[in-house]
Amino acid sequence: MSNILTNSRARRDYHILDTFEAGIVLKGTEVKSLRAGLGQIRDAYVRVDEGEAWLHNAHIDEYTFGNRVNHYSKAPRKLLLNRREIQKLFTLASIKGHTLVALAFYWKNQRVKLAIGVGKGKVAHDKRQDLKERDAQMEIKRALSHHVKGK
Repeated sequence: MSNILTNSRARRDYHILDTFEAGIVLKGTEVKSLRAGLGQIRDAYVRVDEGEAWLHNAHIDEYTFGNRVNHYSKAPRKLLLNRREIQKLFTLASIKGHTLVALAFYWKNQRVKLAIGVGKGKVAHDKRQDLKERDAQMEIKRALSHHVKGK
């Protein structure tokens, strides 16, 4: 399982409560662009409409060697989930303050999969607290590595 694209802002801006794996309907030129790592999912989110899950705002660059039937880079893309998963996503997203965020595109058995996170938005002090914890962990690692090198 190797990552193609990751959403670096998702874990910074949201508390991820649950994750799901979904297949995605892609055209050939979209897969080729993803193979080259061309795209971004920073603003991507999932919406459930009429019993189907759709990925919105994911940008997959047009394939440079494609012909005139190349794909549209910001098109909504259908997600492949079973009915129970879609219903669960719908109920989780309908809770006030929760949203469905695209976390990563990755390869699994030569197929492109999407990791979806059920997120609850962080407020400013939560983000500052996460930064403080990360800085403290880095200081601990530095001190330990310096201590080991000193011996």
